[in-house]
Amino acid sequence: MTQTEVTEQMQQLPGWTTDGQRIYCTYEFENFVEAIAFVDRLVAPAELAGHHPDIAIAYNKVTVSLTTHDVGGLTEQDFTLARQIDRLADEECQAAC
Repeated sequence: MTQTEVTEQMQQLPGWTTDGQRIYCTYEFENFVEAIAFVDRLVAPAELAGHHPDIAIAYNKVTVSLTTHDVGGLTEQDFTLARQIDRLADEECQAAC
């Protein structure tokens, strides 16, 4: 994707940030159990898309990072999955991106 395309896509993902190669968001939950439950819910959409996020868990915070490893950067696939992840997160957490 061009930088212009990335910028346009980022406007549709409030709370997400980018370094130009990846997009990131940290979600905050009430406790560790809820954070892990959120990660569990990410499995189905990631598997369905054949696109898997990098995930870091720190007690009640889950940081999701997306990039398309095959192309060494961002693609539409990253932004599509990010929107799906946001919809899952909206169900029960506060985004703390």
